[in-house]
Amino acid sequence: MRPLIGITADVEDKYLKLNKQYAEAVEAAGACPILLAPSKCVEKLALKIDGLLIPGGDDLHPSYYNEDADYEMKLVDRQRSDFELALIHEIIRVRKPLMGICYGMQLINVAFKGNLYQDIKLQMPLAMDHKKDYHLINAGDNRLIESGEYNVNSSHHQAVKVLGTGLKPLAVSADNIMEAFCKDDYPFLLGVQWHPERLQDKLSEKIFRGFVEAALGKE
Repeated sequence: MRPLIGITADVEDKYLKLNKQYAEAVEAAGACPILLAPSKCVEKLALKIDGLLIPGGDDLHPSYYNEDADYEMKLVDRQRSDFELALIHEIIRVRKPLMGICYGMQLINVAFKGNLYQDIKLQMPLAMDHKKDYHLINAGDNRLIESGEYNVNSSHHQAVKVLGTGLKPLAVSADNIMEAFCKDDYPFLLGVQWHPERLQDKLSEKIFRGFVEAALGKE
């Protein structure tokens, strides 16, 4: 049996889009990916799928965490983010596996009442450039990611500022940017700031395999 993993789609004008690497990573880990379009059917969708993946995207409007837009941003369509937030809350209610990547991690943090750095470079001048290339992160020991130092890709200019209620730090970069979090009292909840779907390494394989195993009820 392959579990069904829902992956939310981005909205661009009249079109839905998703980088196919997300679906490929989910399928390679042993699940069946399905694209989720924004809709009002969040309760039915949460019951149908076995796990939810929120992929990367542009910037979440700061009004979602009660701030003004004080920096230059390229915003995610509200139709997408409204749908995803509603679906996250429903997935949590039925206690099914949840994973967020890059923007997806940031959105989950906001769903748990956390907030974000709107622009790392301007709000943390001493931070490294997180918008390109690779950098090292340090992870603490956890059932989702083994402790150690990892080299990850980086393509974001926003990041977790205040961690959401009930979430636990899991990995940070050398400049103290949150790179991963989890929720211990939950079957599987993981947010990662990098893009494991683009990598072919042991850490990425472990992340997606753990997600799929949780969707099968093995966690």
